[in-house]
Amino acid sequence: MRILLLCLSLLVRAAAADREDRFGGGVLLPLRTVQAASPPQAPANRLRFRHDVSLTVSVAVGTPPQNVTMVLDTGSELSWLLCNGTTSAPAEFNASASSTYGAAVRCPSPECRWRGRDLPSPPFCAAPPSNSCLVSLSYADASSADGVLAADTFLLGAAPPPVPALFGCVTSYYSATGTINSSEPATTGLLGMNRGVLSFVTQTNTRRFAYCIAPGDGPGLLVLGGDVPLALAPPLNYTPLVEISQPLPYFDRVAYSVELEGIRVGATLLPIPKSVLAPDHTGAGQTMVDSGTQFTFLLADAYAALKAAFASRARAVLPSLDEPGFVFQGAFDACFRAAEGQVAAASRLLPEVGIVLRGAEVAVAGEKLLYRVPGERRGEGGAEAVWCLTFGNSDMAGMSAYVIGHHHQQNVWVEYDLQKARVGFAPARCDLATRRLG
Repeated sequence: MRILLLCLSLLVRAAAADREDRFGGGVLLPLRTVQAASPPQAPANRLRFRHDVSLTVSVAVGTPPQNVTMVLDTGSELSWLLCNGTTSAPAEFNASASSTYGAAVRCPSPECRWRGRDLPSPPFCAAPPSNSCLVSLSYADASSADGVLAADTFLLGAAPPPVPALFGCVTSYYSATGTINSSEPATTGLLGMNRGVLSFVTQTNTRRFAYCIAPGDGPGLLVLGGDVPLALAPPLNYTPLVEISQPLPYFDRVAYSVELEGIRVGATLLPIPKSVLAPDHTGAGQTMVDSGTQFTFLLADAYAALKAAFASRARAVLPSLDEPGFVFQGAFDACFRAAEGQVAAASRLLPEVGIVLRGAEVAVAGEKLLYRVPGERRGEGGAEAVWCLTFGNSDMAGMSAYVIGHHHQQNVWVEYDLQKARVGFAPARCDLATRRLG
């Protein structure tokens, strides 16, 4: 899996107007789906569901500009870059070569007292004489990063001027999936796009952005700000963002949380109680739209209902794997075995699955329903591959939420409208949209 990392700094209040002007006309960036080689076997307690495939964008950082490639992640807040000497890979930001690198944030400072969702512990101060503000980040897939808060400028697209920003300059990185690898093409960091105070959209006062993800390795598009490019998008159905008035232990208040009303298989809405689809008194059970997660995850009761209904319909065209102990990536056990050609023909006959939201729906059909498990072959001479339904069990993955991943957002125009607190969806040909707008 590839990780694309971009760090952006917390901008000073006086620059708010400049930030709004910077993105007011819209910035268009190419967006790519990148799949890496199979990662090494992780320890048994390490989950590998988050970054099997990443959405990546290119950004120039520092002076003179250094080109870096970043993972677009609407589920994360603090952006960061691999800095000098983190790994043996060439895809790193050379802070010493940038004349605008602001070095590490010093202690004490307001920024060093901040605590966000990606930080399991508050920032802390290094020992004198450096007094640098140190940060330690961790993610749902057990990846982690350590470094210092720093500052530099970032140029998005071809429209100057560069944007000044704080970011995590990471000097120690562990990937549970083996993504940082010198044999892989350059991948440098993560672009945090949620609604937290240090996210990219907050720091740049971006009130609206959208993307269109093309299937496979085709080009997609990321649009930051501006009404003209977004006006060319297809008609959207919007679902409101879910807000809560008080903090709850398991509710992510800066995520793009929406209201899940049901799961549909074919024309049939599954008999899942509304209470199963809504957050409970602790906040567990929210539904998030997350570009940083590959597949879609459902809590156990909803997953069991979908698995049973889909398997009942699918067995007429695809043989079940029938290996009770087989679980892909620790969370996917609705699996089948068939040759590639058989799956291609069967995918047209499989029932569509609809993620029914308040006011909108994300429909999943055809090839997006199944994923071929790398390295798994069955039958004589390995003629058959193993395929799993692209909906996973949140409980098995150690999550307490529903997550709509980017695999099911392919060929869907997705718009995040922070000003009106809503997310819009519309079917689209993302390759055509990229050529038209890019």
